[in-house]
Amino acid sequence: MGVLQDYLQRIIHGDCIKVMTTMPPECVDLIATDPPYLVGYQSRDGRSILNDANDAWLVPSFAQMYRVLKNNRFLVSFYSWNRVDRFFAAWKAAGFWPVGHLVWVKKYHSNERFVRYSYEAAYLLAKDEPEKSTVALRDVLDWEYSGDGLHPTQKPVMALEPVIEAFSKVGEVVLDPFAGSGTTAVAAKLAGRRFIGIELDPAYHRNAQERLTRGSGEGER
Repeated sequence: MGVLQDYLQRIIHGDCIKVMTTMPPECVDLIATDPPYLVGYQSRDGRSILNDANDAWLVPSFAQMYRVLKNNRFLVSFYSWNRVDRFFAAWKAAGFWPVGHLVWVKKYHSNERFVRYSYEAAYLLAKDEPEKSTVALRDVLDWEYSGDGLHPTQKPVMALEPVIEAFSKVGEVVLDPFAGSGTTAVAAKLAGRRFIGIELDPAYHRNAQERLTRGSGEGER
């Protein structure tokens, strides 16, 4: 079993299930993550996301998240609205229970079919019985377009920072097992938290690592 210090302030390249298996139990204070949506997404420029067309990772990854998360703490997980049944099954199998739903409203639509898709959403899930946060975070939040230069489904730092501030404390550890471009890590750093990121795709891992190495984030609020 690894020592927590070995994982801190890093974007680790690897399979998050395998990496979390080596982490100590109950060692992180908050998990905030944007996992693959199980939709086989491909961006207009041809980029894709590993394991986005299968759910073999879904149950074991959230089981490991439950193991490494401290008792009475929160998981914030984005999800796909048309795959929510699979996500809920994995969350509940792990032991999490839903305590809130967060919606970020976009001023633009990211896709259009029967409707224009103009929001992002995540569930706030609890392990055991967390205390009420001292910050009364609204469940409808703002969203600013940050571009997708580093990752095809890149999230803006300003969307994650208030969530991290509401559900963790300064100096605590925030984990993102599906780190992508490193947005959660940047937001955690700006909020005065420590972070652990894990990313499977070598190209996105490199982008995230370089982003943090060069100190990017201060102008991304």
